[in-house]
Amino acid sequence: MSSDHGETVMQKPINEYALYIKNMIPADIPETYALKPIFENIASEENIRNGIIAFRDYLHIFCDRLISDGHLYSKPRKTKNLEDYPFLNNINHLLIEIGFHGKISENGNSLLIDKMPLFTASKPKIPFSKQTECLKFLTLCGFVFSDIDLDTKKIDFSEGQLFKVTYPDNPKMLTGLKALSIAAKELWVRFHNNADNLLRYDYRTIKVEDSDILDVLKDFLQPLPEKLQEFALELHRRYTDMEMTCVTLYDDANHFVYANTKKSKKTLSRRDIFQKRVWEFSLSVKYGYSLVVRAKKTDKYADVIKSFPLYLQEKISQGYGCDRKLRNEPCQGGCQGIRILLDNSVLEMKKDIEIWLDNEVT
Repeated sequence: MSSDHGETVMQKPINEYALYIKNMIPADIPETYALKPIFENIASEENIRNGIIAFRDYLHIFCDRLISDGHLYSKPRKTKNLEDYPFLNNINHLLIEIGFHGKISENGNSLLIDKMPLFTASKPKIPFSKQTECLKFLTLCGFVFSDIDLDTKKIDFSEGQLFKVTYPDNPKMLTGLKALSIAAKELWVRFHNNADNLLRYDYRTIKVEDSDILDVLKDFLQPLPEKLQEFALELHRRYTDMEMTCVTLYDDANHFVYANTKKSKKTLSRRDIFQKRVWEFSLSVKYGYSLVVRAKKTDKYADVIKSFPLYLQEKISQGYGCDRKLRNEPCQGGCQGIRILLDNSVLEMKKDIEIWLDNEVT
């Protein structure tokens, strides 16, 4: 389900990617919710919930550090996946390993670790030459690693050796890291290539009850100007009131997809619903926020389209499909649908977009 389609492209500078990550961090986290049983032996539910919020706050610090200093650790490169930054992949693996294998101390102020496959495996996920670099970056973000020499080229750590991890600015964060690392290993569902990415901060999987999709959408939209948020929420309500199914999905973009599933005779997975989508909100590194429509009925309302603004008429007339086959152009994600960027120009076409979607949906 990747949108790269084998195309080799140049990445954005890591500071721009860090801003993209920061925009995805949820702004509003509920104060109370029940946790799945897998977390009952970590800490009290209240401490875990406080730790989740503390980890959210840590991610803001992490992203700000990437924005200011990330260029020292990662340069843009040509790749088939715009989110594939080896330095960040290494940091992610390291954080998960610290959280998953760390044991919370009795006072809750540290993680005690005596097992780190990243340091002891013959071929670890993080190359030996990069391990110290990752630890040093985490210290810039507030971590403290005791009993490890960060001035060596290779971490000298053996199975059974004990070392301590602390985060003095807010020790509660370590409990959040512990819970989210377990979620990454045990609960997060793989769709394409990013199941265990802590930087996506998928805290909702630790809850017993599913999150209300409208609340999730509000979090997704919060970096946008208020009027654009209102427009998107209006579309969501309009089409869920028409009994369209809305689900979220993450591959190399964030998707809120809308599909007609009422006539389905079987239980559909999120992947199935994604395949049946009529339209979606999408957020990706490459395109930013977009409205993407898989228009298939345009021949049935050609006269209606003539009343739309010229820009929208032209977008619809181009249709959607493989850019190389349709227009002999480099891949621009055309197979995903007709893409309209969610910027202020959309507000001038609000009613036209509604009419367009109405004709596709009904």
